[in-house]
Amino acid sequence: MIQWISQFGAVQQALIATVFTWGVTALGASLVFFFKTINKKVLNGMLGFAAGVMIAASFWSLLAPGIELAEELGQVPYVTAASGFLLGGGFLYLVNKLLPHLHAGRNVSAAEGLRTTWQRSVLLVLAITLHNIPEGLAVGVAFGAVAAGVGTSATLAGAVALAIGIGLQNFPEGAAVSIPLRREGLSRTKAFLYGQSSGIVEPIAGVLGAFAVTRMQPILPYALAFAAGAMIYVVVEELIPEARREEGGPKTDISTIGAMLGFAVMMILDVALG
Repeated sequence: MIQWISQFGAVQQALIATVFTWGVTALGASLVFFFKTINKKVLNGMLGFAAGVMIAASFWSLLAPGIELAEELGQVPYVTAASGFLLGGGFLYLVNKLLPHLHAGRNVSAAEGLRTTWQRSVLLVLAITLHNIPEGLAVGVAFGAVAAGVGTSATLAGAVALAIGIGLQNFPEGAAVSIPLRREGLSRTKAFLYGQSSGIVEPIAGVLGAFAVTRMQPILPYALAFAAGAMIYVVVEELIPEARREEGGPKTDISTIGAMLGFAVMMILDVALG
């Protein structure tokens, strides 16, 4: 697979990789054809897994290569990493405050972002779309870093590993959109279409990220740290609280176990392949 994808340019590689991650989102959304509801403990475990993958990817695939690239380019590594990281979190903070969205299981009155008359189903999709912006950006920047040819941490195998990891954690996100929509009365087909559409932003963000860093090499370390900060913001603001939210019954540690497994899987992927 790595040999096959190496024949393409960075932007094309990013497009291929993010179409794959979008496809896994659609695969998760397809669960709506088999289930109308999903056990909350199972969903919590899957969301915890997604959080673990994103935390591991933020360091192994983004921050570590970004720090090395900053050194190679003569930048102050900790300044570059910290500023890019905080800018990424700040960007997601603003998007979170501006873009109307609603998390599953909550009343429309609890919608976040600017006030709107959009339908509940659209607001639910936008909540997951927020997660996918930094994920697509991270994959695109990773492939752009390889094309830049600076440093040794940014490798094609590492970028592929990141895409696989992001794809794995997109599976529960697709299900987390489509199944609640089905429970609220939408047809299976409509619920699936809404669910998979939350991942369409990934190819867009991926291509833009790869294009930008291949044209402006000095911003590459900042871009890697920016993507890491955006992903960590999503984990802390959205994924972990949602994975820990219980709907009656005794509290379990399934989300914590899922996060540990997700981190371990992503770490293994990145270290073994990268």
